[in-house]
Amino acid sequence: MQSSSAASSTGDYRPEDLSARLELALAAAREAGDLTLSYFSRSDLAVERKADDSPVTIADRRAEELLRARVGEAFPADAILGEEFPERPGTSGFRWILDPIDGTKSFIHGVPLYGMLVAVEFGGRGVVGVIAIPALDEWVYAAIGQGAWHVRGGGEPVRAAVSQTPRLADGLFCTSDDTHWRGFERQTALERLQAAARLSRTWGDCYGYLLVATGRAELMVDPAMSVWDAAALQPVLEEAGGTFTNWRGEPTIHSGEGIATNGKILAEVLALVGG
Repeated sequence: MQSSSAASSTGDYRPEDLSARLELALAAAREAGDLTLSYFSRSDLAVERKADDSPVTIADRRAEELLRARVGEAFPADAILGEEFPERPGTSGFRWILDPIDGTKSFIHGVPLYGMLVAVEFGGRGVVGVIAIPALDEWVYAAIGQGAWHVRGGGEPVRAAVSQTPRLADGLFCTSDDTHWRGFERQTALERLQAAARLSRTWGDCYGYLLVATGRAELMVDPAMSVWDAAALQPVLEEAGGTFTNWRGEPTIHSGEGIATNGKILAEVLALVGG
């Protein structure tokens, strides 16, 4: 793939700039996802601890190395930020944001809900996003202005759309796990959300956001997240008709927290987390 020109003289981008990057994001995520599967459920998988005590494996690092290599070949002027390696600066105005394994704890325990997040940021917001669940062969992806698309089991892409459920009392609330909420001033928000929802489950990490984008859950909340956890989510949720915001309702990937909704229940959820 040839590198397209990046931003125009007005500081904006063309639709074909996003299309070219989405095409690469899908191909690279497929290749890197297959790489992670070669390590998945292996009894000899070594697990290390990073400085923040979170786990990391050779699969995380090799997958990010592959993604970085593919981006560097196709778009050498684009910046790259990933979870496992230092940021590479760029000059195009586009920045790739990579999470090679989102849900490493699931991955190391052989749980097939781990994912891969590949995003492109422009002007401080996510404009291309891929959420891939390699072990389930399930994908949802989007570019701003081009819709969100859902693929399962190698089938044809279909439009991804959030649910139309109007109240959390009729909906499913997901979060990664309750340990993420401990020590936060807003810890009681978890109890309020659980009490308000029809059903709550810890089908978390990026899988929970995929469920919201495809209409199978109404709400996914994380009280703490990094930009590589958030960047791919914004375009996918927005193009599927939903919302991705911080706890104040602002559409951003840079606040260190996240709320995804079907849009219908956003005001209700913001009242609950802020109450």
